[in-house]
Amino acid sequence: MPILGADMQVGTLIAWRKQPGEMVHRGDIIAEVETDKANVEVESFLEGVVERHLVEPGEEVPVGTPLAIIRETAAASPASSPPTAAPAPPESLLATPPSSPSPTGQPSAEPAPPRAERLRVSPAARRRATELGVELTTVAGTGPGGRIQLEDIERAAAGPVAPAPLPAASSADARQTRMRQAIAAAMTRSHREIPQFHLLKTIDVSRALAWLATENEHLPVANRLLAGVLFIKATALALREVPELNAVWQDEQVALASDINVGVASALRGGGLVAPALHHADQRTLGDLMRGFLDLVQRARAWSLRASEMTDPTVTVTSLGESGADAGFGLIFPPQVALIGFGRIGERPWVVDGQVMARPLVAATLTADHRVVDGHRGSVFLEALDRLLQEPQQL
Repeated sequence: MPILGADMQVGTLIAWRKQPGEMVHRGDIIAEVETDKANVEVESFLEGVVERHLVEPGEEVPVGTPLAIIRETAAASPASSPPTAAPAPPESLLATPPSSPSPTGQPSAEPAPPRAERLRVSPAARRRATELGVELTTVAGTGPGGRIQLEDIERAAAGPVAPAPLPAASSADARQTRMRQAIAAAMTRSHREIPQFHLLKTIDVSRALAWLATENEHLPVANRLLAGVLFIKATALALREVPELNAVWQDEQVALASDINVGVASALRGGGLVAPALHHADQRTLGDLMRGFLDLVQRARAWSLRASEMTDPTVTVTSLGESGADAGFGLIFPPQVALIGFGRIGERPWVVDGQVMARPLVAATLTADHRVVDGHRGSVFLEALDRLLQEPQQL
């Protein structure tokens, strides 16, 4: 069970995407796991064949618990799979994940896992259902997230006195409660353990917005860029100049990250927040970042993110949007050492060439770990951010 958050302690296996005997490649989705913040698709970091599963769907286990055994292979693949074939890219991840494994283009003797495997059932409840002959698909779970528990099986076996299924809102409320508890644990740790300081810089974004408007005139509506993508790319490039902010605090020392993976704070419908990673944000084009950003937001709101997206952010960017506050001073997501915030873009008085005029301004804020950097280096970062946004065509 992977660690998918700073304070994650347990996770629930929802479904297997690979069955015993199947070949897996690096990057293949092998399982789906439920955490307090999202349903996460777990990727394989090995090449080999699934020997056997060690955990059944519906089981909740501590992080670090082995989920399956994969027999690594040097080069050979099963006869049913061409040696040079690569798995198809996860195109279907643009929306809610499919209820069965995505096609890989490779013939397989194994049938797709049945829909019933997605039922959330405790191990004790599953055993009792077998003993009593209770069909799990007919049972309404009353546990967290609709999970079927032992008492649900007992009530179902008793006959007509079984309670009516809980309304969907109850399951959603339970999930929101667990998410708020996870956020509370992470933010309490952040406030308690990290000596944080805050800096603010007001940036004139008239050039950036003018360039953005001109650029979008030549793009289809579906491909148009948002100002937030300019902020993400400028942040990633500024981190090249102040790399100590692109790091994590581990074992009482700073560990600089080799890649710039920007966590994008995304508000969820009904409340809550996740910050999955846009990988290699400094190396991607604005168009590619825009597509990646929309993809992340869609899948975050569908509770379907990949494990690497939850564990890889090296810094987080949060934007309050057009209707948000003028500035935000957030708390760092441990073990990261910095958080960059952007407030609402609005017209305000600004001095240009000695004259006061209305200009579109945004407040860029930096929350940084004082164990890693001081105010001077933080100011250097914000100055770089300002300079980059004055040259949007270079982003």
